[in-house]
Amino acid sequence: MANESSPECAAANAQLDAVMNGELWAEFCDQLKEAGQQILRPEAPGDALHRAEGWRYLTRLTRIALDMFVECSDPDFPDFYRPSHETAKIGADNPDNYYQRAEINGAHDYRIRGSRGSVAYLGFIAIAGGYEEEDGNMRSVGALDTHGGLEVDSDGNIEIILSRQPQPGNWLPITDDTVAVLVRQTFLDRKSEAAAELKIERLNREGAKPKPLDAAQFAAKLRSTAAFVKGTATLFADWAEGFKQQPNTLPAADQAYCQKLGGDPNIYYYHGYFNLADDEALVIEADEIPDCDNWNFQLNNYWMESLEYRYVDIHVNKHTAHYKDDGGVRIVVAARDPGCDNWLDTTGHREGTMAFRWIGAERIVDPRCRVVKLSELSN
Repeated sequence: MANESSPECAAANAQLDAVMNGELWAEFCDQLKEAGQQILRPEAPGDALHRAEGWRYLTRLTRIALDMFVECSDPDFPDFYRPSHETAKIGADNPDNYYQRAEINGAHDYRIRGSRGSVAYLGFIAIAGGYEEEDGNMRSVGALDTHGGLEVDSDGNIEIILSRQPQPGNWLPITDDTVAVLVRQTFLDRKSEAAAELKIERLNREGAKPKPLDAAQFAAKLRSTAAFVKGTATLFADWAEGFKQQPNTLPAADQAYCQKLGGDPNIYYYHGYFNLADDEALVIEADEIPDCDNWNFQLNNYWMESLEYRYVDIHVNKHTAHYKDDGGVRIVVAARDPGCDNWLDTTGHREGTMAFRWIGAERIVDPRCRVVKLSELSN
């Protein structure tokens, strides 16, 4: 029996007290209120559109965090949920991706089963850490994907073992500090491709059933929820502030840092900031397209949420792009249609962030950017 005077016991009692006397809820609300300071940062755009999107962004982060730390947080009974999607977005979420995540415990083994589907790229990453932690890192500790040899049986099914010890077949290595597995399903054409259908289970828990909600554990989970909202909002507001210093350019990102934040090791990232007058356009060009699983370019708001891609063309990829006769590509970003191929609509945003990716590319070709007058453009 644990020593009731131990630090662990004292911490659990404090958590329980906070639940019983209501301090937990007051603290949670205060932490969310504090996160609002990220929306009021002096360098952030102060117009009504960006301010409203900022407050909505915090509500979206809260929804994501409640799934992550409360509703889908039992590593003994994991289930895939969507940590970023059409109405809840984080860190330049890729409009071509169907994101899934399941919480796990690195001390146990797990199995993922399901159909491969026909998506262009299917990748699994085991991660440790998270944006709720002080260092904000969500580092990859293991990866497995279709680019790197994911095995599929003759019926189109896959089975993956997640464990610390090597396994035959599809093996995703995990570590003691692994907290989740993140899945990226990348479409070239959502209308014609079928998503993978996946389920995850912890191995060697026969006969077990979920335990009732533990008050002290719930207190810790709600505190992690608030910390995630604040940490995520701060992290990407810091990014946007940096991008704003070099407007209308697409410099290569620090790839190692991207991996520490949950980036896919098969993706080469570029991030930038657009700032355009009503009569201006940003032209992004790649002189050639290397062999790759996919590439794409997207527009985001200041908070690094992809713009409304369900109904508006705010991104373009390997499949949807119109190419030049020489095999290169030109993308045009503007507030109104200039009558050009690959026009992306800024949807009322005069400024915001943007991202370009090479996915599984055999080599890297840096995109070039220039600002022109709309009147200068032609097909």
